[in-house]
Formats: sequence, structure tokens, C-alpha cells
Amino acid sequence: MGQTHMKVIVFLGSVRESTPPRPARLGARVAAAMARLLEGAEVDVEVIDPLDLDLPTVFKPHFAYSAGKAPVAMQRLAEKIEAADCYVMVSPEYNHSMSPALANLLNHFASSSFAFKPSAIVTYSAGQWGGARASVNMRTYLSELGCLPVSAMIYIPHAQDVFEEDGSFGADADVAEWESYFGRTLEQMFWWSKAAKAQRAHGLPTKAFGRDPSQRNAPLK
Repeated sequence: MGQTHMKVIVFLGSVRESTPPRPARLGARVAAAMARLLEGAEVDVEVIDPLDLDLPTVFKPHFAYSAGKAPVAMQRLAEKIEAADCYVMVSPEYNHSMSPALANLLNHFASSSFAFKPSAIVTYSAGQWGGARASVNMRTYLSELGCLPVSAMIYIPHAQDVFEEDGSFGADADVAEWESYFGRTLEQMFWWSKAAKAQRAHGLPTKAFGRDPSQRNAPLK
């Protein structure tokens, strides 16, 4: 990855602790695996688990609070999102769509926080499809959020067999094949991340993402 130090956030898009699926919190394994694969001397990676966040039960986005008035957990996460260079979105599939837990979490923050940074889509399931249908919905959503997803996506069917609870590969997993598959997406993400980071240093091409979210798509005056 050259000499560019990267900050990566892995968003875990599940709050489900019950079964099915079996084992429970299957997404936690996938998120841990992604973090393990991303770790390196030039990469800072953090997994954001919605269950660890003390967000208000009544939805109110970060940008709707007056300066300095947002809940502490929300403000800290907003700062981490702003500082990150790219994002890995880990989601199960709900009704052929992305996880409502992931959408709820991301919707707390303005697109200006994510803008002009790439993302990678990782979906999983306990069954044979690997959450692939959710990725179609996620591509549109993440593009609108501002963190354009790279073209290579990751689908993990039977994730309980691929990963152990700590995110290491299962005993029967073809490690070389899986690492090659994951590497295709992560290499794309880092290539775009370094390019975007260098370009952001020269300034952003538009002020649209810095405006009030309700006016972002309105004509500029």
C-alpha cells in the first residue's frame, strides 16, 4: 500500500443476538475477519458495532443538534467518520435489502462526513446466497451517502463455516481462495482511497456536500 497511512472503519450492520441465524451474531465474525485482514503497519482499523453505541432511541441525526450538543457517543463516532479514509460495510440481507440496523446507524450522519471516500460492500448469510441481493440496494444507498462503493463486492455464504467466532478462518475453509477473493475488493478500495486522499488534500470539487443536508440536492444560489 505504499507510504500512505490509511484509517479504515468497518461498520457491523447487525444488532441481532438471537437465533436464527445460528450461530447468533454471525455478522460479528465477518466484521472481525475484515478487520483482521485489513490490519497492518500502515492501516488503522476499527470495528463499529451498533450494540456498543449509546445512541438515542428516538431518531435524531447528528447534524440536527446544535454545535456541542450531540450525545457523546454520537459525537465521537462523527469525528471518527470524518477522519476515516474509507469504509467497509458489513451487512446481512433483510427482504432483499441491506440491514435496517446498518441504515439506521449511517443515517445519523450527514453525507459530508463520508463524501469523496470509497467504501467496500461485504454481505453474508448462513445460507447459500451470501446476502448478495442486499448489495444491489447498498450500492445505490452508499453512492448517495457519498462513499462510492468499489465495483468488486464480497459475498460470504455459509459464513458460520468460513469463520470462527474470533474472525479466524474455519478448519475447513480454503484460506488461500478466500484471501484472494477478499483481496480483490480490498485492493480496489485502498487504490481508490489513496487517490481520493491525495485529491482531498487539494480541496473538494463542490460545496454541495458541505451544505445543510436538506438542501444538498437543491440548486445552488
